[in-house]
Amino acid sequence: MLGSARAQRETYVGAWLPEPLPEAAGWSSGPQGAPADPADQVTLDESVSMAFLVALESMTPAERVALILHDVFGYPFAEVAEITGRTPAACRQLASTARRRVSAVRPPAAPRTRQASIVRDFKKAWKAKDIGALIGLLDPGATVTGDGGGVAPAALRPIEGGEQVARYLADLAHAAPGNVTLLERTVNGQPGLVAQQDRATVAVYAFEIAGDHITRIWAILNPRKLRPWATGSHAHAIGPPPAAAAAQPPLPSNADA
Repeated sequence: MLGSARAQRETYVGAWLPEPLPEAAGWSSGPQGAPADPADQVTLDESVSMAFLVALESMTPAERVALILHDVFGYPFAEVAEITGRTPAACRQLASTARRRVSAVRPPAAPRTRQASIVRDFKKAWKAKDIGALIGLLDPGATVTGDGGGVAPAALRPIEGGEQVARYLADLAHAAPGNVTLLERTVNGQPGLVAQQDRATVAVYAFEIAGDHITRIWAILNPRKLRPWATGSHAHAIGPPPAAAAAQPPLPSNADA
């Protein structure tokens, strides 16, 4: 199965990103939706974050299994060894290598409330086509990666540089039609955005935030990966809808950039 998945990735058109995971509620959850143990929810959010899932793709299958079984599901290395047919020492080493891969690509996350505030400011700046505000919110080395899967228009390679990303986003807002709504939603356990056109989800945006700046934006446009985000509980905006958002291809082809 792993070999089949790897072969599909090799023939995939453009960048491949994990499917974005929805959460029924928005960023503000009531008492009924609160987890029994907040620490458990933090662990869950980190283990499904887009940054973590992208980091998993850089691992070998053995590293991935060791890390997930031990660090995410809490299996002792003795049991991981029985499951994988390796020694406990080998599994410990695999997990250690996997953690280094994660640390290398995932900076310490900002507090969730700060993330929500930054993403909300990003949404407002994008709506206003305010290049200066966008540049101020983006890390100078920020990147945006789009996944259209050859079905929806998206860049084949990431766009790099905070200013380049900001200018592109402003151009996109100018081109977007008025029947698009940009919603604040939880994406893979973190504050994110969802673009809907006529109440149909056309893009989901996940963010990596370090300190006070956005370092990475992942834009998933492949409709096959957006099926869980269809209209329904995810279709209600928090606050008034913006005048424009990302209905046009959220990422241009590099030839068009």
